[in-house]
Amino acid sequence: MSSAFDNLTGPGKPLRKEPPDAREIEGLIRTAHRKLADARHPELSAEGRFDLAYHAAHSLSLCALRWHGYRCSNRYVVFQLLPQTLGLGPDVWRVLAKCHDIRNRSEYEGSFTADEGLLAELMAACDTLTDRLKAMPPIPPG
Repeated sequence: MSSAFDNLTGPGKPLRKEPPDAREIEGLIRTAHRKLADARHPELSAEGRFDLAYHAAHSLSLCALRWHGYRCSNRYVVFQLLPQTLGLGPDVWRVLAKCHDIRNRSEYEGSFTADEGLLAELMAACDTLTDRLKAMPPIPPG
């Protein structure tokens, strides 16, 4: 039986195998935590806080994919594979998928539609991603 990784790897598909790089992963986590800390400042606009938190979620999700030895060419794939990379269920990845759609509409159509409730769910998802990443064994320096 092929895995979700296998199904998405190959010519014309969004994943490619690439050995994990501990320094890259550490850098992505640092960046995500800085963005998430900034997103928690209520004096910033909701759109700015959402953007910071979304990018933190993407960086954390990318870390999980890189830990498994893959790189992707499609931003959404890092969220799509969260059940395989971090064992997360739909309560987390559905929030991130919705946020991805909102991010795309904002970026490409200039339409921002997130509210404080979704922003709180996004921040909680980031906290869950952080907790799961902390529980993963370290990658030996390459």
